[in-house]
Amino acid sequence: MSLKSERRGIHVDQSELLCKKGCGYYGNSAWQGFCSKCWREEYQKARQRQIQEDWELAERLQREEEEAFASSQSSQGAQALTFSKFEGKKTNEKSRKVTTVKKFFSASSRGGPKKEIPEAKAAGPSINRQASLETDRASTEFIEFLKTFHRTGQEIYKQTKSFLEVMHHKRELSIEEQSEGVQDFYQNVAERLQTRGKVPPEKMEKVMDQIEKYVMTRLYKYVFCPETTDDEKKDLAVQKRIRALHWVTPQMLCVPVNEEIPEVSDMVVKAITDIIEMDSKRVPRDKLACITKCSKHIFNAIKITKNEPASADDFLPTLIYIVLKGNPPRLQSNIQYITRFCNPSRLMTGEDGYYFTNLCCAVAFIEKLDAQSLNLSQEDFDRYMSGQTSPKKQESEPWAPDACLGVKQMYKNLDLLSQLNERQERLMSQAKKLEKDLIDWTDGIAKEVQDIVEKYPLDLKPPSQPLAAIDSENVENDKLPPPLQPQVYAG
Repeated sequence: MSLKSERRGIHVDQSELLCKKGCGYYGNSAWQGFCSKCWREEYQKARQRQIQEDWELAERLQREEEEAFASSQSSQGAQALTFSKFEGKKTNEKSRKVTTVKKFFSASSRGGPKKEIPEAKAAGPSINRQASLETDRASTEFIEFLKTFHRTGQEIYKQTKSFLEVMHHKRELSIEEQSEGVQDFYQNVAERLQTRGKVPPEKMEKVMDQIEKYVMTRLYKYVFCPETTDDEKKDLAVQKRIRALHWVTPQMLCVPVNEEIPEVSDMVVKAITDIIEMDSKRVPRDKLACITKCSKHIFNAIKITKNEPASADDFLPTLIYIVLKGNPPRLQSNIQYITRFCNPSRLMTGEDGYYFTNLCCAVAFIEKLDAQSLNLSQEDFDRYMSGQTSPKKQESEPWAPDACLGVKQMYKNLDLLSQLNERQERLMSQAKKLEKDLIDWTDGIAKEVQDIVEKYPLDLKPPSQPLAAIDSENVENDKLPPPLQPQVYAG
C-alpha cells in the first residue's frame, strides 16, 4: 500500500487552512472557512439581506391585506388587527437585528432601570470562590499594568469598566450579538490607542492581551457555553463520537510517533495534558496557549521519532490521534468560545492561529471520519463502530508508566518466554498427536493384512524332488565311461 493512499482523507494542503476569500489570513470551520475580518463582513451582509427580505415580505403582505380589505369590508377590523400585529412584530425584529454594540453606550441603556437577570448556571461555593479570586487577581494585574501608561491607562480603564457594566445589563442578547459587541470593543480600543494614545506597535499586543484577560475573566461565566446555544449538545456529540472511535490505532492514521521511546512517550503525555488543561482556562489567549504547547510537544515527538524535523503532513494526523486519545472535555465549547471572544489578530496570523486552525480541522475530520479515511472496508468499519469486534492490538503494558528501562525489559522478556512456552506446548501436543496417528495407522494395516490372510488361506504343498543340476556332482556317474582324453598325433 502506498504512502499516498494511506494518507487519504487526512492530508490537508496549507492553502485549505487560509481564508477562502483569499485575504491571506487563517480561517476555520466556525467562520465557514473565512477569517475573522471577512466573516464579519459576510455576516453583516447576510444580516442586511435578511432585513431587506423581511421588509419586502412585510410590504407584500401589506399589499395583500389592502387588497383583501378592499374586496371584503366585513373583515376590515380583523384584517387590520392582523396586519397591525404582524407589522409590530417585524418592527421589533428589525430593531433587534440592526442594533449592535453601539446601543450598549446609548443614553437609554445607561439611564434605564436595571433589570435583574438570573444567572444561567448555578455554581457551587468553591467554584464561585475560585472565580472571585481569579477575577480579583485579574483586576489587580490590570490596574498595575495600566499605571505605566498614566493618563492613557486611566482612559482605557474607564472605557473597559463602562463596557463591562453595559454587558452586565445586556446579557439577554444572543451570544452572536455579545460576541460582535466584544469584537467591536477590541477594535475601538485598538484604534483609540493608535490614534489618541500613540501606543507603539510593540506594546499594542501586550495592552490588548491585558484588556482581553480582564474583560473575559469577568464575562466568562456568562458567555462560555451559555444555555441559549447548542454548544453543550455539540460537546456531548463529539465526546460520544470519540468514545466510539476508541479502536482507531496510530497505524490507521499514519501517525509517525513511536511511543516505545521514553522521550516520545513523555511528549505524548504532555500533549494530552495540555489539550485537556485548555478547559480549565478562562481567558481565550490562555486556551490558545494550551493548544500551542500541545502542538509543540507533538512536533518534538515526531522529530525524536523520525530524527528529522516534522512536516505539516505528519502534524495533523498526530494531532487527531492526540485528540482521540485524550478526549478533551467540552471541546466544541472551548473552540466556539475562542472563536467568539479571542482577539481576532491572534486567530488570523501567527503560530497560535495556525495551531488553532489545525485543531478545528482535526475535530472536523473526527466528526466526518469514515471507512475510506482509514483505508478500511465498510463492513469492518461498521463492525468496529458497533463494538462487535475490534482490530488486533498489542496487549496493554503490565508495567507502570514511570517504570525504568530494566523493569520494562524484564516484563518484555517474561512475555517472550511465555510465548515460547506456549509454542513449545503446542509443538509437543502436535508431536504426540502425530505419534498416536502413526500407531493407529500401523495397527490398522496389520489388522487389514490379518483379515486378508484369514479370508484367503494359503494351501502349502511339500516341495518335489529337485532335479540334479548338470554341473552338480552326481554320485551315479561311476558307471559312465571316462571322458575322452586329447591325443597328439605325430607329423
